[in-house]
Amino acid sequence: MNHKIRVAEVRLVGPNSEQIGVVSTRDAMEQARRHNMDLVEIAPTARPPVCRIMDYGKYKYELGKKQKSTHRHASQTKVKEIKYHANVGDHDYETKLRRIREFVEEGHRVKCSLYFRGRENDHREFGFQVFERVKQDVADIADPEQEARLMGRSLFMLLAPNQKTRAAARQRKEQAEAEKENANSSSRSDGSDGD
Repeated sequence: MNHKIRVAEVRLVGPNSEQIGVVSTRDAMEQARRHNMDLVEIAPTARPPVCRIMDYGKYKYELGKKQKSTHRHASQTKVKEIKYHANVGDHDYETKLRRIREFVEEGHRVKCSLYFRGRENDHREFGFQVFERVKQDVADIADPEQEARLMGRSLFMLLAPNQKTRAAARQRKEQAEAEKENANSSSRSDGSDGD
């Protein structure tokens, strides 16, 4: 950019994307100065390199805005974690199952983890039985993305919403956004009426 361009001549593109042609770097800098803009090298490997007259600060700002916009519209799925023990009680199991269903219905993936303590290591089949029970109880809304897998003293399983659940979650999200937009527009119209 500007004085960091070290070649003798460049192919210049004007501020309105018009082709100016091959000029010396000094002339290109002078033209950029006249427009109160920067000379930016956009194709350094071309012969001669292609430079454009532009407001570099504004360009970076617009680029940042565009990236934030794409991140905002990307799906906001998170991985939620539910922890179990091999000897989980029925009430505790039902509570954790309810939380899994809530997370999956919101469109999130759920990581189920189970840590074997002490003598539980001798009977790891109980952990696999707990995860098999979880898998069966959420089969209507979630599919195992990763089956139960043993890593050291821990057992892990990853559940993901199935297609039907994902579509329903997306529809609820769009409906909530539409209702929010309607509420905002009605509050603006109510506020605009003066006394």
